Amino acid sequence: MKHDTLKTCSGIFIHTHFILFDICKMDSSLIAAIDQGTSSTRILIFSAATGKVVTFHQIELKSHYPHEGWVEQDPCEILSTVKECMEKVTEKLKNINIDPKNIKAVGITNQRETTVTWDKQTGAPLHNAIVWLDARTKSTVDNFKAKVQESELEEIRKLCGLPLSTYFSAVKIRWLLDNIDAVKNAVEQDRLMVGTVDTWLIYNLTGGTNGGIYVTDVTNASRTMLMNIKTTCWDETLCKFFDIPIKVLPTIKSSSEIYAHITDGAFQGIPLSGCLGDQQAALVGQSCFEKGQAKNTYGTGCFLLYNTGEESITSHHGLLTTVGYKFGPKSPTVYALEGSVAVAGDAVKWLRDGLGLIEKSSDIEALASSVPNSGGAYFVPAFSGLYAPYWQTDARGIIIGLTQFTNKAHIARATLEAVSFQTRELLDAMNQDSGIPLTSLKVDGGMTANSLLMQIQADLLGIPVVRPSMTETTALGAAVAAGAAEGIALWDIKTKKESSGVSIFQPKLDESGKNFTSLKMIIRVFFVFYCTHDLVDMLA
Repeated sequence: MKHDTLKTCSGIFIHTHFILFDICKMDSSLIAAIDQGTSSTRILIFSAATGKVVTFHQIELKSHYPHEGWVEQDPCEILSTVKECMEKVTEKLKNINIDPKNIKAVGITNQRETTVTWDKQTGAPLHNAIVWLDARTKSTVDNFKAKVQESELEEIRKLCGLPLSTYFSAVKIRWLLDNIDAVKNAVEQDRLMVGTVDTWLIYNLTGGTNGGIYVTDVTNASRTMLMNIKTTCWDETLCKFFDIPIKVLPTIKSSSEIYAHITDGAFQGIPLSGCLGDQQAALVGQSCFEKGQAKNTYGTGCFLLYNTGEESITSHHGLLTTVGYKFGPKSPTVYALEGSVAVAGDAVKWLRDGLGLIEKSSDIEALASSVPNSGGAYFVPAFSGLYAPYWQTDARGIIIGLTQFTNKAHIARATLEAVSFQTRELLDAMNQDSGIPLTSLKVDGGMTANSLLMQIQADLLGIPVVRPSMTETTALGAAVAAGAAEGIALWDIKTKKESSGVSIFQPKLDESGKNFTSLKMIIRVFFVFYCTHDLVDMLA
């Protein structure tokens, strides 16, 4: 097998990411990973013996935009896509003569911060899910900032590891309580259930109103602004600040334990034993188990996570302190620094759907490669404001440097450069906070298939960019969490080997080139903070 080495039947199997043990007893065992993302729902089936994908099914998920800056999804559609994927992937296993009963565990990874509210008595949603990049809560954030001193906001950030922003779940819950009568009435009548997407799925897959468990995992809880980052418990001070009753929140669990068994459908009876927010799942899937290791995921947004071990580091350069993972109730909590960018792949989607410059997202590589540079054009895709390291929620997108020479290929290349610029800003902040500059960057996500983007990224960072042969690292992380749970024990994360099946993109620019691109980043930020704001004031 390519990139794999098999010893004797009583020995060990060395996979590109993990060492698996007792191969004879588990060579037919499978682990399912539910990957519920912003743009689609997927279920991937992994072999416990090889760690490779056996089969998968994927369904696109609709987003709704009722007002400018608002992004919603139907919670029932989210759930139905999961159930449909379960049915379809089971059929696919049967079609290749594999017994679905070989699935021994299920893990979930999900879009983070997206907030769902539902009725405890009926199980029905009380409102559409408010998606993580939704910006409607800007006035909610502004109201909080107007009521308190900067010193109090800093104390809140130290408690939860997060700055006050439209990004996180607490302000979404607060907005729902303030603006949606059904949610307001539910909390008054003790009928409100609220959670991130993992909580909604776990509750429904384990019985719903008929005994479904009401839990979240520590990584998702760390994205709400309601969990104390050090105690990993819901914090009374934080809940009081946002005026959210602590009693309405789900129980916080570790990322790897048997929560319950799935009660119906194609996966009925299978233990649900792993749960990680999508970016933490990618951290696990990339085997970033050592302090100082980092990965960057290029998806709808862009997310750089740096493992800081059992120490929660407070960032002084605009990054987030978050939980990386916790493998079991008695295991230590591992933390990470995170840089979050709202728009990465969504910028390519905008070129496709908004401007019609490309027919398929994958077309951007050939188009951008047709020119040697962006022709002086620079693109700031701040459609939902700027996240790390600036946290400027009222920033807006802008394209600058246009001339009659500019064509759609230059815009395409500027879009790829925009993604790389944002990652460079995150890495600079991360190096300052950690004090240990990264010497290489592991990458994953759909955009990493674009080799031009990966080369541009290596050039701008000045360090090698390492793309694994296993591209499904987010789903793999959920499978690892499920398989490593006590009582499942199909994966041992403590013994691992680095992947040999990788593509390494070496930087080609010299130091002067890197300084030049750094200068251009400064110009880019200048236009966001000054020119864009001036235009907004002029048009108001």
